[in-house]
Amino acid sequence: MRIEDIMARDRFAADAGCVLDEVSDGYARAHMQITPAHLNAGGVCQGGAIFTLADLAFAAAVNSHGTLTLSITSTIQFHRSRAAGVLTAEARETVDHRRLPSCLVEVKDETGALVATFVGQAFRKDIPLQSLAAGH
Repeated sequence: MRIEDIMARDRFAADAGCVLDEVSDGYARAHMQITPAHLNAGGVCQGGAIFTLADLAFAAAVNSHGTLTLSITSTIQFHRSRAAGVLTAEARETVDHRRLPSCLVEVKDETGALVATFVGQAFRKDIPLQSLAAGH
């Protein structure tokens, strides 16, 4: 089973409109079309929606090596707001540690302007992703 298929089980991200576009070793890219459902009371994309997009890309990047890897900490910094358009999150592993990988995710709008920066660290378990696919 491909990492994309496993990450498709993330119902929260899927329900939020996040789509995983590409995954390779230590890298992932995802996008989200901003809809009225993403807007907060101020009329701009809610921070939680942007976080969910970044978190999906982060999860795919750190799980790309085939071992179940779960977030243990993450932070996000918002640089500008957006009320419409497409946001893209690119995640790159900055540390490919056996147990504690780290990742930087940049969320940009369709013009390439930086909207948010997400930094996460995860914990790699001794569980192959393929065993999840088998239902274990």
